[in-house]
Amino acid sequence: MPDQIEEFLSRVAPARRLRDARTLLELYGRITGLEPALQGTIIGYGEYHYHYPSGRSGTAPAAAFSPRKAAMSIYLSDGTSSHTDLLARLGPHRAAVGCLYLKDLEQNDLSVLEEIVRSSFDTLTSGTYRSRARDDGADPA
Repeated sequence: MPDQIEEFLSRVAPARRLRDARTLLELYGRITGLEPALQGTIIGYGEYHYHYPSGRSGTAPAAAFSPRKAAMSIYLSDGTSSHTDLLARLGPHRAAVGCLYLKDLEQNDLSVLEEIVRSSFDTLTSGTYRSRARDDGADPA
């Protein structure tokens, strides 16, 4: 694991969040087969390119999470609405347009979380996904 990630993790609190970050490092590594990269306070794996009809475009991690103090943030750039059935089985969480918030991974079904992250990663790296999660219900393609 890159030294910068170890250094970042040394500052993560509370202890439960650090424990969960280490669990996610293993889970994301297994899913993606990639080494993590630190982007600010986000631990990302791989990348995908997006392009909006407005002409705005960019690159973002294809799979990412961040151990925030209040909750673990799981980034799903294909949108949480793409995973409704799985989210119903995940356990305690809060969801926003493109992000899951988990307070304690021991309360969540990690096999379901793995399905969600794998599905999102596969979608974003397939070369067919061109946008980012939207809250207006529009088709992201």
